[in-house]
Amino acid sequence: MITENLALVEERIAAACARAGRERSEVQLIAVSKTKPAEMLREAYEAGVRDFGENKPQEIRDKHPLLPEDIRWHMIGHLQRNKIKYIIDRVCMIHSVDSLRLAQAIDEEAGKRGLVMPVLAEVNMAKEASKGGIMPEEAEEFIRQISILPHIHVEGLMTIAPFTEHAEENRPYFRNLRKLCVDIGQKSIDNVSMCRLSMGMTGDYEVAIEEGATMVRVGTGIFGERFYGSTQQDGRA
Repeated sequence: MITENLALVEERIAAACARAGRERSEVQLIAVSKTKPAEMLREAYEAGVRDFGENKPQEIRDKHPLLPEDIRWHMIGHLQRNKIKYIIDRVCMIHSVDSLRLAQAIDEEAGKRGLVMPVLAEVNMAKEASKGGIMPEEAEEFIRQISILPHIHVEGLMTIAPFTEHAEENRPYFRNLRKLCVDIGQKSIDNVSMCRLSMGMTGDYEVAIEEGATMVRVGTGIFGERFYGSTQQDGRA
C-alpha cells in the first residue's frame, strides 16, 4: 500500500510542479509518520523516502535508533521546551518555532552540542484560535528577534492551513505566506535565508506547490489514516 501511495503522491507532485512551471527537484516531500510503527517507515524508506516528519519528540527519540542513519528527521509539531533535548541532535530542521522563548531554548540546547539548528517560523496565516503560530503581521519582527541567536539559522516559514474539503479555499493562505516570505527575504536580515516554505498537507499539497511550497508534509496520503482517528485532529499531515 505504502509503495503504491507514494507513487501516486509523486505523480501528483510532478503534475503540480509542471502546472506551476517548476522543477520537481524544487519540492521536498516529507512523509509524516506520526503514530506509525517503524516497520511502516522502513517500507517508505525502501520506496525511496528519506525525509520523515514527526509531531512528538518522543517518537523521534524512539524511532531514530531503529531506522537507517541517513533518514532526515523533521520536527513539525508543537515543541515543548523541556523536550528539545530529545531531538536536538537527531533532527535536520524544526518547522514549528512560534515563540522567542522556544527559539532561545533551541539555541541553548544546540549550543551545548556545538550545532546550528535550521528552523522555520510557524505563521498562523488563517489566524485560527485553535492553532499555534505567530500572526502574519508579527512575522518580520519575530524573525529579527530570533535571527540574533547564534545556534539557530532561520530558513523560512511554515504554516498549517485550515482543514477544508476544498483545497482551493487554502490557496490565498499559501499565496500570502509566499509573499510574506519574499518580503522578509528582501530585507536581507543577517542569519536569515528565507529559502524554504513548508506548507501543504495531504488534502491541499498540490495547491501549495502551485503557490510556491518547497516542502510538503504528507501523512495520510502515504501511510493511510492515523491510528487515533482522522488527521483533522491536529492538522499537521
